Amino acid sequence: MASRRQVLGLAAGALVAAAARAAEPAASPPGPLAIGETFTMESKILGETRRINIYAARAWDVKPDAPLPVLFMLDGGVAEDFVHTAGLLQVSVASLAMRSFMLVGIENTQRRRDMTSPTANAEDRKIAPVVGGSAAFRRFIREELMPLVTARYHTTGETALIGESLAGMFVLETFLQAPEMFDTYIAIDPTLWWNDREILKTAAGTLRTRKRLDKTLFIATSGEPGQPELARQLEGALSGAPVAGLRWQMLPMLDETHMTIGHPAAMRAFRAVFKPAA
Repeated sequence: MASRRQVLGLAAGALVAAAARAAEPAASPPGPLAIGETFTMESKILGETRRINIYAARAWDVKPDAPLPVLFMLDGGVAEDFVHTAGLLQVSVASLAMRSFMLVGIENTQRRRDMTSPTANAEDRKIAPVVGGSAAFRRFIREELMPLVTARYHTTGETALIGESLAGMFVLETFLQAPEMFDTYIAIDPTLWWNDREILKTAAGTLRTRKRLDKTLFIATSGEPGQPELARQLEGALSGAPVAGLRWQMLPMLDETHMTIGHPAAMRAFRAVFKPAA
């Protein structure tokens, strides 16, 4: 049986709790906070369901129904890079550092499968049960996702692609193999060592086959051990095979690591390649 002291203590606690509740201002129950739109689509090319996230970063004087250029983002899930990249876009647009843009985030299912080209290196193949699916993933973006975005949203026709690490390698590979897909390519600390540096070995030769490319390529690289040397090799390939119309920039960010480069590099890229019209 509870003692008189325990009973009095329980009663006092109940009175304190009741008083605290009474002091709370009237408020509705909490609900979800939505910053954009999300939907799923069935991909026949990949044979799976893919989730797509959308955010429109508009300047104050851009009408809600005005068409926007589109930035397609790899690693675009809410639990991946979508939310903070949307924030970087909104801050950049609101401060007039870049033009208004629509962000299309592609959420991952098997990231290391989709972002990688085939490899002959046994160590590379240890990173995932399946690798080498970049060609199929590129077809999904080109033949299924991009037409759907164009049909659903008001867009200008201008497109860009951004990715980091393995996704940065996918950006570079797409630029080299299918440059017509996008107007602007942003590769952040790309994984240049994949398949015994195959992309470095073939980049110059691939570029020499292009007579003209009216495209923009922005590459940011970290000071992670080994990366500055790989970046110099890529810069040499780009410099050694000049292509008419191509605007490219290599930005070494040696104070950043592979883990920290994402945000500052994206901000620099947005301000460099998406400047507002003068």
